[in-house]
Amino acid sequence: MERYKLFIDGDWCDPVSNAWFETTEPFSGRAWAEIPRGTQADADRAVEAAHRAFLSPDWAGLTATQRGALLRRLAGLIEDNVDRLGAIEQRDNGKLMAEVSGQVRNVAQWFHYYAGLADKVQGAVVPINKADVFNYVKYEPLGVVVAITPWNSPLALTTWKMAPALAAGNTIVIKPSEYTSASILELAKLAHEAGFPRGVVNVVTGFGGEVGEPLVRHPLTAKIAFTGGDIGGQRVNEAAAPGLKKVTLELGGKSPNIVFDDADLDQAVKGAISGVFGASGQTCMAGSRLLVQKTMHDAFVGKLVAAAGEARIGDPSRMDTQIGPIATRPQWEKILRMIDMAKDEGAVCALGGHALSGPDYGQGQFVAPTIFTQVRNDMRIAQEEVFGPVLCVIPFEDEDDALRIANDVEFGLAAGVWTRDLHRAMYCVDRLRAGTVWVNNYRSTSFTTPFGGYKRSGLGREGGVEAIKEYLQTKSVWITTKPNRANPFVLG
Repeated sequence: MERYKLFIDGDWCDPVSNAWFETTEPFSGRAWAEIPRGTQADADRAVEAAHRAFLSPDWAGLTATQRGALLRRLAGLIEDNVDRLGAIEQRDNGKLMAEVSGQVRNVAQWFHYYAGLADKVQGAVVPINKADVFNYVKYEPLGVVVAITPWNSPLALTTWKMAPALAAGNTIVIKPSEYTSASILELAKLAHEAGFPRGVVNVVTGFGGEVGEPLVRHPLTAKIAFTGGDIGGQRVNEAAAPGLKKVTLELGGKSPNIVFDDADLDQAVKGAISGVFGASGQTCMAGSRLLVQKTMHDAFVGKLVAAAGEARIGDPSRMDTQIGPIATRPQWEKILRMIDMAKDEGAVCALGGHALSGPDYGQGQFVAPTIFTQVRNDMRIAQEEVFGPVLCVIPFEDEDDALRIANDVEFGLAAGVWTRDLHRAMYCVDRLRAGTVWVNNYRSTSFTTPFGGYKRSGLGREGGVEAIKEYLQTKSVWITTKPNRANPFVLG
């Protein structure tokens, strides 16, 4: 069994605790690697190393173009190791190999994008309203960034933070989920091979209270970038607040996917299925509330149930599998509890609603694709994030009724609209309280455009030019071009 080490200050080292814990395959249930159990001492070492690196001429002395070259080199190494990285991540979190392979290739594209953006961050000369003064604005890195990432898409969601943070000139300490640390430690190996100076990239593994919280609270931490549930994000924000640290939070969702009666129904069915059953529902942007216009509700639900019922479920390493296992045992148990809760609330289970077991389902960490009908928007199953393959179908009358239901939730990460009517689409886009709105598609993302949420779905944005701004601070510079003879006791 492979035993990993922490990556701190350019070296592979044992945790101070001299303790490790096992990571297991969700499909087989077998332990396959040992992960270091970091502590506050390891967190302190990592932040201090990152702070030294931030001040060192080996990193701070690089031009933005040189930083971009390092990122480009890392992107190339990722491209050379797509299959290996994908196999490790798939083994760790049970995601479909077909999806993981595409995600890892996309990870390389994120690094390429921010490599190119590194030397495109431009300040401005301000036409100031004062004579004989030259004013300009420049952008500077923040310092040490702590990235805390989840188990559902470790490489992708780490890259969303790491690429812009490094492009901006910061250093980083990554704390991956204790369930899925291996692929991030492998990424650190590639960063080291790419030639990043010592301490610029660090990875400390372990549990939230033992290593995550100390990383957030450390006085030398300048910024925290977190992806996870809204309660976890709230705790991170509270822990960061006493130090007035900058925070980016990409949190949960209960996203509405709205289908009007003029939509291409076959495409809308496919969009509804991929929106909530892709990645076994373990994605923050899942379209877990399907709003269907009453005039075609029954016909649409019939098509949906029939299509979802044909899903190929099983071994995620097979390229033809469509739904794999739930990544962690606690999450599997939570999903089943919420399914029971929905039944108790009076929702009608039109498909699934149970765990799956048998020879095709490994050690049994599977949930059947589940569709509930006769759901009211005030039910807990319609308000709380399930993070699993569970869909609530809610009927609506017209545009305003759909928008009322869609926005009546604490989250605002994403939304979908299915219609052939451009005016209707734009009417909905303007009124949906969500950070991303898809029209006649769902779950599309790109490194070129921002992603993030309204309300309890988070703070800040990841992706695109906006993301690099999350890792920069603004400096205004005033230069006198002529001696000032005015009264020094009067503000100029």
